[in-house]
Amino acid sequence: MEGIGVGVAGFWHVHANDYARQVVDHPRTQLVAGWDRDAKLAEDGAATLGLPLVDDLDTLLALPEVDAVTVTTATSDHVDVIRRALQAGKHVYTEKLLAPSVAECEALIKEAEAQGVQLVVSLPRLSEPATVAASRLIAEGELGRVTYARVRMAHDGWLGGWLPDRFADPSTAVGGAFTDLGCHPAYLVQRFLGSAPSTVSASYGDVTGHGVEDNAVVVARYADGAIGVAEASFVTTPGASAFEVRGTEATLLHGFGGEELIGKGGRFGDAWTRVELPDAQPHPFQLWVDAIQGRADGSENRAAAVELTRLVVAANEAADTGRTIEYDAR
Repeated sequence: MEGIGVGVAGFWHVHANDYARQVVDHPRTQLVAGWDRDAKLAEDGAATLGLPLVDDLDTLLALPEVDAVTVTTATSDHVDVIRRALQAGKHVYTEKLLAPSVAECEALIKEAEAQGVQLVVSLPRLSEPATVAASRLIAEGELGRVTYARVRMAHDGWLGGWLPDRFADPSTAVGGAFTDLGCHPAYLVQRFLGSAPSTVSASYGDVTGHGVEDNAVVVARYADGAIGVAEASFVTTPGASAFEVRGTEATLLHGFGGEELIGKGGRFGDAWTRVELPDAQPHPFQLWVDAIQGRADGSENRAAAVELTRLVVAANEAADTGRTIEYDAR
């Protein structure tokens, strides 16, 4: 078999088939087989992809033609499935969160290093042109001192009925809207303002009665006074993907009624001005393939995945307790 042989470990997540199609579409990867402990999920996923199934994870990992796996199980199963894949010498591409806790994330990364295999987490918004442009402008000081960043991701998953109810099981999903969709605004706030706020507070709402949050706002306060706001919702029609970054000299907006990145103040002048976007950086899946073949370094992705988990854990604790959490950035 030519290229990297990839197995699908789990069809629990709604992105399972998306990642499998990325395998099919990529010129250096081939889809081999799939598995899920839930027979119905496995059969439905395999039927969509025309993919052969195996009966258990060990069988999938023992296939000599499987060099790597995409892990799209329930979040609660990540640690067990990813560890077993790494110990079998398989490269792993996984849906976020990497693991439910920081300690478990760090242990998986150490295992990957010990086995000499590549572990990459799907954090796709970091590589998008608008994010890349905003990050560069911040780093170059074009906004002055950044004082505020807000990122919102929302869709109508539980209003439109297309998001499975299994995403409301806190024992398997390890949370609700913020633990799933909210990961994207969380890691973007960290990209714009830094990975280590001083405190985190959160307010979660349950509009649809699923028993977990379907509407969430998380506020991160930084030592220098800057504030980051990460918002997520499963009950927004139409959906939303937007961010604003405000500084002492200029402001950036993206996605508020349009898909352009616009700036005002400083070098942009007194009127809203379109910001030229660079090319996208390699998508995490591409990064994974390149890292497997020695063409890229996935360490920055893994570090971002650990810090994402740290923020999500703090946000969930803040929401559960109704307290502002002093952030542990060890």
